[in-house]
Amino acid sequence: MKLSITIQAIIKAPVEDVWKYYTEPEHIIKWNSASDDWHTPKAENNLKIGGEFNSRMEAKDGSAGFNFKGTYTNVKENELIEYVMEEDNRKVKIEFRSIEEGTEIILIFEPETELPIEMQRDGWQSILNNFKKYVEENN
Repeated sequence: MKLSITIQAIIKAPVEDVWKYYTEPEHIIKWNSASDDWHTPKAENNLKIGGEFNSRMEAKDGSAGFNFKGTYTNVKENELIEYVMEEDNRKVKIEFRSIEEGTEIILIFEPETELPIEMQRDGWQSILNNFKKYVEENN
């Protein structure tokens, strides 16, 4: 992996539940946004090596939107997800670790070249924090 950014969260839930909430489209659409003025109205996920995912991310006011798409390169249930993004082949690695407090998620991604590193880290961390909140409220 080239230059990478690491974010993480500890979620008070068993790893099997965290995995389900992270990978199933009916859950992805409920947590996958960095702020309250964005949402993910549609998500598709074929969670296997060579499988693809596509999450449609949009501003709620309709002013902007994009497809977050990629292809899985490694999947180990309840442990690891790796993928490459369709747009620019950046790599992402997500580790799921069962710990005493619940589950630790460690997400490592290659930044894109347009936006400042801090902005990218904050955006991805915000999405992960949204995920943590969703799991803990629904588990």
